[in-house]
Amino acid sequence: MNSQFFKTLKSYIIMTLGLFIFVFAWVAFLIPHQIAGGGVSGLASVINYATGFDVSYSYLIINAILLLIGFSILGKAFGFKTIYCIATAAFLFEFLPHVSWVSDIDDKLINAVIGGTLSGVGIGMIFMQGGSTGGTDIIALIIARYRETSPGRVFLYCDLVIIGSVYFIPGKEVSDVIYGYIEMVSFTYVVDMILTGNKQSVQVMVFSAKYAQIAERVNSDMQRGVTALQSMGWYSKAESMVLVIILRKSQLPQITEIIKETDREAFMSVSTVMSVYGQGFDKIKGGKFTWKKQQKLS
Repeated sequence: MNSQFFKTLKSYIIMTLGLFIFVFAWVAFLIPHQIAGGGVSGLASVINYATGFDVSYSYLIINAILLLIGFSILGKAFGFKTIYCIATAAFLFEFLPHVSWVSDIDDKLINAVIGGTLSGVGIGMIFMQGGSTGGTDIIALIIARYRETSPGRVFLYCDLVIIGSVYFIPGKEVSDVIYGYIEMVSFTYVVDMILTGNKQSVQVMVFSAKYAQIAERVNSDMQRGVTALQSMGWYSKAESMVLVIILRKSQLPQITEIIKETDREAFMSVSTVMSVYGQGFDKIKGGKFTWKKQQKLS
């Protein structure tokens, strides 16, 4: 019970830190320089640039509407975390502008890149704990639950429309839209790197006379499956086995050490694979989503 409590506490601490980084990116780099962004925070900032309406209130009102969708599809646990994140973010949007440092960099390009990068780091931390700041985050997590689509791609489509609307604000130019798209690119790239970086996989092919020893060590030390393919060296005409191993990119140093210790004459090739599905990797997602299907799942 204590273990679960501390696990939950750790999750909320990380989410809170992510929220602080996310909001700080907006109030220190983006909003002071009139740079548009994506998501509900971006939409709230666009409303602020056009009407002067407070970002924290716009953010809260828009998310209150979208939050109902999150409750019905993603469950109560997710909804509670979302309520916490939305409320905390709204508070920080109101509080931080009065106390936080504001970027004194004149170049809007630099501010757009830094702001997009920091906000991406914050959102990535929140997502990894199963939370969300609402808005397009909810849409991204719904789609990611039933489709193998990266969150960054969902953000991209939504943000293209939100940022593009800046052009219709009096006094804004095409350059303002471009800076917003630069922020968007930085943001989506960082989010995808954080969320999928630890899931990247590689395919390793091992050519060695000691293939049996290497395969046994990979099975026992790394708990990874090994496929042995019949092979023949065309020059020597000697028959052997080629080992094919799929593993996480983070495990590459470990298997390299195993091969080096077992057979220094071994030949190894490594190639990046886009996606791996099955036991020990990602689950296959797909199928047309319907409300009837959702009811069956719940």
